[in-house]
Amino acid sequence: MNFFKRFGFMIMLNLLIMATITIILNVFNIHPYLVGNGISYGSLMIYCLLWGFGGSFISLLLSKFMAKKMMGVQIIDANQMNGADQMWLVQTVHRLATHANLPKMPEVGIYEGEEMNAFATGPSKSNSLVAVSSGILIRMNRNELEGVLAHEIAHIANGDMVTMTLVQGMVNAFGMFLARVAGHFLSTLVDEEKAPMVRMIATLILDVIFNFLGMFLVSYVSRQREYRADAGAAGLGGKEKMIAALQKLQNETAPLLAEKSPVATMQISNRRTGFMALLSTHPDLQDRIDRLNSAA
Repeated sequence: MNFFKRFGFMIMLNLLIMATITIILNVFNIHPYLVGNGISYGSLMIYCLLWGFGGSFISLLLSKFMAKKMMGVQIIDANQMNGADQMWLVQTVHRLATHANLPKMPEVGIYEGEEMNAFATGPSKSNSLVAVSSGILIRMNRNELEGVLAHEIAHIANGDMVTMTLVQGMVNAFGMFLARVAGHFLSTLVDEEKAPMVRMIATLILDVIFNFLGMFLVSYVSRQREYRADAGAAGLGGKEKMIAALQKLQNETAPLLAEKSPVATMQISNRRTGFMALLSTHPDLQDRIDRLNSAA
């Protein structure tokens, strides 16, 4: 019940921004860290920190707007609620948000989708969104759905979006640093006429490779935040409701189909096995249930 749902989406947006920045800087030959025939490593690190964290924070600032557009989220107007489900949804989110001491109530929205899914996103605790699929409203009872909503509110209260932004920024910065050091080294292996092209192509390829490798760290941190959000949901809505929601997901086959959708990384549950489990933003459902059952 996380982009990536929210974190995965931020990673995709971040990668796009970083690729765009890299291309623009290379096209306009902006390399302030190159001095003479070498590299100023101090200048390069400052350069990478600025662009790496800059790209990550741009992703964060755009996250709510882009999630609404990409998912087609319809925001519920608290003054014009349509039916008992919408009223219950808004009231429950607001009650949980108050319990979690959020400074401002999140926006609440629904989007069309058969899969059981929910996500929270937004740049801060004061500017957030909780959205659910139409499928989850139909296929979960209110106790189970309250567990899901509590999980999403816990993500907001824990500041997970900012945490993931900082982690992604660190990955961006070190990936950019290593790519540019290696790209410059490879450019020294050819003649001066070919060096700029070799440096640009090598840097672009290595940016992709290092960003991919960085996803293992980002995904690991995301899984740890999921455990923490589960524990937070147990405190906000009750452990039984959180466990019931996870068990419902475990018993459903729809999440498996949802993995094939273009927004698979934004799902409540990412089921992966083997090597791909290391790139999953969510831990195994049974492991999450076991941890909640073993908690005091």
